[in-house]
Amino acid sequence: MQATSRKAVRTMNEDEGRVLVAMSGGVDSSVAAYLLKEQGYDCIGVTMKLFGNVTAGLDRGHPCCTLDDVEDAREVARRLGIPHYVFNFSDDFEEKVIRRFVDAYERGETPNPCIDCNRFLKFDRLFRRARELGCGRIATGHYARILDGPDGPCMRKATDLSRDQSYVLYPLPQGQLGRTLFPLGGLTKAEVRAIAQDQGFVNARKHDSQDICFVPDGDYLAFMERYTGKTYPAGDILDRNGSVVGRHRGAAGLTIGQRRGVGVSSGGRIYVCAKCMADNTVTVGPEEALYSTGCVAVDWNWLVPPRQEPFQALVKTRYRQTEQPAVVYPEQGRARLRFAQPQRAVAPGQAAVAYDDAGTVLGGGTIAEVEG
Repeated sequence: MQATSRKAVRTMNEDEGRVLVAMSGGVDSSVAAYLLKEQGYDCIGVTMKLFGNVTAGLDRGHPCCTLDDVEDAREVARRLGIPHYVFNFSDDFEEKVIRRFVDAYERGETPNPCIDCNRFLKFDRLFRRARELGCGRIATGHYARILDGPDGPCMRKATDLSRDQSYVLYPLPQGQLGRTLFPLGGLTKAEVRAIAQDQGFVNARKHDSQDICFVPDGDYLAFMERYTGKTYPAGDILDRNGSVVGRHRGAAGLTIGQRRGVGVSSGGRIYVCAKCMADNTVTVGPEEALYSTGCVAVDWNWLVPPRQEPFQALVKTRYRQTEQPAVVYPEQGRARLRFAQPQRAVAPGQAAVAYDDAGTVLGGGTIAEVEG
């Protein structure tokens, strides 16, 4: 946990001791606000209203950012004795997250909207609002750590690796690391819930949000058809020899590596291996067809001083993947990665994030090309 004593906080500049805490209404961000207040920070709680008319009326199950979540965040803030505001970012959320999500799937990619939400809302719009409110720092309930490194602040994986969220935080600008707080980075989820229970928080036992917040049922194609008003056409499913083996109900709704719901009967397990949006075809094959030797990641963001020469790193190309050895070849605004061993289901639109042996995030970008 990022421990900061009350005495230390009092010696900061006034704006450094004032923190804008993103409070989603969940247990993690609530405990983050509590810990910071205990450490002597002057906290202001804020909840982002992300859903507007475009997603109103959807059966959202248990996503984040509902009216109930706003009330839970407000109640925790009241209990902590800190101000609480609601910021309406629904237009930005539609433009920067939902629209990008749909556009990526229509291009045949596999996007990660949580990364876009962090990039454009939590660590862009919130920092702007923080300045307006005289806050020198922002804090969230993410499981990651900001530590002092030889070249300044750096981001490292959470102590509890099962909860680590550093992969989706790689777009955080290097210059903002020193003004970002992740109070939960040294805690386990069980410890967080125990703190919430001890403090009597209304959300102490609240379930974590699952899946994509605006597509909680996981039916991406149905969501995109509701959102765009389009009907995505059915098309041919091909084997690796180009023979037609089935029909899909919309290539945009399928992802690389998907097995269930593909629409092909086979004696063995069959996976989506490739998509051609121009021809509206999906290619399937056995698991061994999913492996790639490398990829190119664009819009590369360095969280350490930029490297100019190739270097060894541990790389993740999926959120739940364990990092794998690779050589990273830096290029102008992007990086080419060559895996030590072929990796499964590397998909355009996902992120490739590089770490060192200590778990420090070196940088990351969006996968644009898959090689091998």
